[in-house]
Amino acid sequence: QVQLVESGGGLVQPGGSLRLSCVSSRSTFSISAMGWYRQAPGKERELVARAISGGTTNYGDSVKGRFTIFRDNAKNTVYLQMNSLKPEDTAVYYCNAFIRSTGLMYWGQGTQVTVSS
Repeated sequence: QVQLVESGGGLVQPGGSLRLSCVSSRSTFSISAMGWYRQAPGKERELVARAISGGTTNYGDSVKGRFTIFRDNAKNTVYLQMNSLKPEDTAVYYCNAFIRSTGLMYWGQGTQVTVSS
């Protein structure tokens, strides 16, 4: 069982920045991939960014060049640095953890990000 707790969401103006944090109850050394997904009202959940053990990162097309995901295994935390935010980035952001050896995936409770003037 893995518990994920997100923080850092809020209201920000277009062009602004936010950093989301996700703390894992399990050592992130043992987690195959950690990532961030988001879901806007009326839309499907989509991948924002994913960091795979070994250093590989993947980003959704809409956030490439603006968002950065990074893991701090010493703190069992994954971060999402979001820059140049746009109104279309408004969504609930969910932290995700995948453990390949069990095939299990875990989700956090979500944190709201609202980009508006």
